Amino acid sequence: MTGRLTRSPVIRGVAEVEDFARGCFRAGPGERAGVELEFLVFDRERPGRMVPVAEVAAVLPGLPGGSRVTFEPGGQLELSGPPGPLPDAIGWIAADVDAVATALREAGLALGGFGLDPVRPPRRQTTEPRYEAMSEYLGVPYGALMMCSTASIQVNLDLGEHPQARWERAHRLGPVLTAAFANSPLREGRPTGWMSGRQHVWAHLDPTRTAPVNPAEDPVKAWTQYLLDARLMLLHDDEGRCRPVRDGSTFRDRLTGPGLTAADLAYHATTCFPPVRPRGWLEIRYLDAQHPARWPVAVAVTHALITDDRAAGAALAAAEPCRDLWRRAARHGLADPEIHRAATACFDAALGALPRLGAPPALTRQVAEFADRHVTPGLSPAAALLGAAGTGRLMEGHL
Repeated sequence: MTGRLTRSPVIRGVAEVEDFARGCFRAGPGERAGVELEFLVFDRERPGRMVPVAEVAAVLPGLPGGSRVTFEPGGQLELSGPPGPLPDAIGWIAADVDAVATALREAGLALGGFGLDPVRPPRRQTTEPRYEAMSEYLGVPYGALMMCSTASIQVNLDLGEHPQARWERAHRLGPVLTAAFANSPLREGRPTGWMSGRQHVWAHLDPTRTAPVNPAEDPVKAWTQYLLDARLMLLHDDEGRCRPVRDGSTFRDRLTGPGLTAADLAYHATTCFPPVRPRGWLEIRYLDAQHPARWPVAVAVTHALITDDRAAGAALAAAEPCRDLWRRAARHGLADPEIHRAATACFDAALGALPRLGAPPALTRQVAEFADRHVTPGLSPAAALLGAAGTGRLMEGHL
């Protein structure tokens, strides 16, 4: 959205915000997955060089799987695949990742599957009005790091016939899945003290828009309250210009003032970044980016544990002690004994569910191999990065 919607109606009370929130939780029969992958792009010979967006865009090929290509403010390449059944959704975007990786390799570049840039300082490449205003609002260092140095896997899932159940599962399993796929322990070549440095960055931004929504409440009411209590970040004037809101006011505060519109509310919702965000489907936003060959594991496990009732039951029982351990998950990853036990049970449940969900044997084997490499020994992917950094050969085998 680049400006106000023409003749967008004025919002006059909380009830209209609740109507908007209700529309974010539409029940339906769908079982689709959608995948959005962010990758940092590196020069193979000079990994510390910031690769310009134009240089990457110039070599991108046509994409056989139909993914949409965008760039984040620091030049992170994002592929957004079309939604479909789990095997199709993964297959389509996997074909596009392969095509992009091949084209970049021929140009001396590479996709880096890290949740936080391990070697380069943040540097913003885009000058779009939204990002100019967002940069001013979020400040440094964490705003710049989030915008320019982080990369994630976003798993989008249909809400199904029982949206509240999937909403609760996505939250309750969040710390365990965060730990299992923690992959961002380094910043500018040095350990950050966090297995998911990316989550550490997000935790230092405005908590009114990045903290989890309360999953114990009715989802519509919880999302309504979240939107009302989140500070306004940006507003657009009638010419579509973006300006940051500096006075700390929330959306609720401005309801009694002049003229917030339905367009303002819809835009405000896009500037709220909780770990799970409802948009008529579920956006699961807490997974670090993974190696270009291993990201399907994160998608498959997340999908299985949230959409398959049998797997969800076993996973939720195992993860119950970890339900609020977001900080511990980000700091220690699978080295935390309690989270490690829960992750082992969750991966067992996912492996049992994947054949029921139509996953091809190769994908199930890939999940099992990830479990053997990382979950069973209690070593998040971040542990391998720390080991490589200790040898001075960080980028070898990770590009």
